[in-house]
Parts: sequence; C-alpha cells; structure tokens
Amino acid sequence: MSSSGYKPISLDGAEQVYLEVGSGNAEFGSGNRKTEFDLERFGSISDNCQQYLSVVIFEPLAQNLARQDMVKLLNDKSALVNHIIHELHERSDREPIYSSDAVDPFAAAGVLLLLSHKSCNNKGPAQPCLILNKRSLKVRQPGDLCCPGGSVAPLVDPYFARFLSLPFVSLGRWQYWRQWKKNQSPVARLLALFWATGLRESFEEMRLNPFGVRFLGPLPPQPLVMFQRTIYPLVAWIDRQKRFFPNWEVEKVVDIPLIDLLNPANYAQYRLYLIPHGDAESINTMQHYPCFRLQLSNDTELLWGATYRIVTIFLDYIFGFKPPDLGETPIIEGSLDQNYLTGHK
Repeated sequence: MSSSGYKPISLDGAEQVYLEVGSGNAEFGSGNRKTEFDLERFGSISDNCQQYLSVVIFEPLAQNLARQDMVKLLNDKSALVNHIIHELHERSDREPIYSSDAVDPFAAAGVLLLLSHKSCNNKGPAQPCLILNKRSLKVRQPGDLCCPGGSVAPLVDPYFARFLSLPFVSLGRWQYWRQWKKNQSPVARLLALFWATGLRESFEEMRLNPFGVRFLGPLPPQPLVMFQRTIYPLVAWIDRQKRFFPNWEVEKVVDIPLIDLLNPANYAQYRLYLIPHGDAESINTMQHYPCFRLQLSNDTELLWGATYRIVTIFLDYIFGFKPPDLGETPIIEGSLDQNYLTGHK
C-alpha cells in the first residue's frame, strides 16, 4: 500500500502500518483499544493531506491486538465471569433469545455450556476451560463431544425450576432475573425450566453438584439436524467442583482450554462419509462440517455438529472470535454407520 498521502511507520517492532497523513494527532488501535500519537515524532508530513487522519492496520497486527485483549481477560477469572454475564445479557436484550412462536418445552432439551477455572484434563496450571461429555457407545451419537443435558422431565423439572428461581438459589441470584420475570414472564419460565433440566441431567450424567453452579446467561436455541428436537443452551460457571463421575451414558469428561478454542490453527473441516448399512462399499453420502480439533497426549477429540455451533456462537458473543472459513482449514476424514443413530446395543 504505497499510494500518495500514506506514510509508512513502525511502532515498537510491530507490523508496518500506514498513516493517512494530515496534521495533528493520529489514532492507532483495534476496536475500543486505541492510542494517540503525535505526528511530529514521525518527521515531515506530506503536503498532499486529507482533512482527517486514520490508521490503516494490517490484519496480523489487528489480530495480535485482539488476542492480547483475550489473553488478558482469560487471566482474570472475576473479570471473565462478569464479562460473560454482561455480554450475554446485552445480546439477549437486543435480540430476543427465544422465538415468539409457541415453544413445546417437552419436545425440547436443556443443556449446559459448562465453564470452569481448573487444570484442564488434570494437566498444567489452572485456566478457564470448557467442560464437555464424550458420549459412550451405549447411546445415540456415540463418541461425540456434547454439552451435558437432555429432555425435560415433566413430573420433576417444573417444580425444580420454581425452587431454582428463589432469591437464594442459582437462578434467583442472577442479577438480571427480576428484570426477566418482570418484562418477559413466559420466557423467564422457559428459561427456568431449561436451567432445571440442564442441572438435573448434568447431575445424572456426571454428578455435577447443582448447587455449586452459577448461571451466566442463555444462548440461542439450536435445532438438531438428525433428530426432531431443539436444544436450549445455557452458560454456567462451576465454582469449586473439579472432579466428575460419569454414568453409563458418558465415556469420559473432556476439558478444552478456552485459549485453544481461540486459536484458528485448531480448526478443520470434517469430511464425513455416511455408511448406511455398515458396509464401506455402500457409501453414498459425503458431507463436510466445520470442526475443532483437540490434541491430547494420546488421543485426538473432534468437536462438531450442534455442540460446535453452540460453542462458536459463544466465542463470537464473548470474544468476537470466528473460526476460519471452511476452505482455509485442513481436512479430517471420518465415517458414520447406522449405529450412530441408535448406539451400540
């Protein structure tokens, strides 16, 4: 970029940037993070100037600034939690989370996007991480990473939801709960119901202590592609619990550091072959899905499908992060047979 009116400069060894020259001061930065510079320190100014000044920053520099902000936020647990609560509320205030259409809660599922500050997979220092379940071979979609949760239990969850809405319990302690009940009471009741469902199912699946979880806010519902169901995700923070005990539905609990989820190099495209009758020669469908790849010491886990969509929406809302375009990522091949929809009996 060398057109007249632009003066190349270098700032503390950063990538080269360009000033659209004029007189006075210039601003350089990304988003809300900006710094003023006195142009006199950069020498003479071209006579071919504009009435305004701006700084044009190459994409790598802008990404570096944004990543520095992310890292700073991840290193402050209290600031991170407050930021998540604020951003989720602001988003739901601008764009209603739940549709105005009638929702049948008993044809829906409530799930928890669980976050915690812990040693991820019991390795390394404590850091913010996402906690998912890996589905066992005894259930549908075996091997997938998923948020804990499940279908509404009509004889239990409505009563549990009322209890959780009391002032001294998790949902009642959420700072925006009174506002939700006052301004959108029917939606607030649905929110409480899905929160109760998510907590109950998480206790059954992994022995999550329902009274040690902080409610942070809702995310948009996600329809399942292969099943006639919509899942309603709710973001939660685990305060103290570090160990979990999976039941027969869960092969293991998997932690994903948030810093890894914010690294574009960890994303790929999942080239998935569908084998309808368990015979590789009968393959008749191939599809590509975006995915996240978690490299563990002795294994690799893939996050894809509806849970991937939930997680990436969360990353966009909270950090302004979007995964790279599908065509720019490496390909990982996999296959599914009929047991994927039924489980291995």
